[in-house]
Amino acid sequence: QVQLVESGGGSVQPGGSLRLSCVASGIIFDYYDIAWVRQAPGQEREWVSCASSKPDGTRYADSVKGRFTTSRDNAKNAVYLQMDSLKPEDTAVYYCSADKKILPGPGTYAYWGQGTQVTVSS
Repeated sequence: QVQLVESGGGSVQPGGSLRLSCVASGIIFDYYDIAWVRQAPGQEREWVSCASSKPDGTRYADSVKGRFTTSRDNAKNAVYLQMDSLKPEDTAVYYCSADKKILPGPGTYAYWGQGTQVTVSS
């Protein structure tokens, strides 16, 4: 059984930082690309970033480029999303997802986590 479990969400003031974690089980993690996707209330899901199973394979949406950093630790079956300089428009539920091949941009993926809420507000 494949599981993706996100953690690290919470409430933060504008300009603050949060670090999300996604731990996978039930898959051979090294072979999977991981994406971060977010969904704000009343809006469609928005692709945020992806981390390829290959080295130097991280990509970011323009809306987060320069502020968010994705990294992966294959030894821990984990992917992290470091979010700095957070803005109110970053408020959303953040999901990690996994598939054999993930291209930058919106897509459908094989496996999803349950999501973690991020709220940026003063």
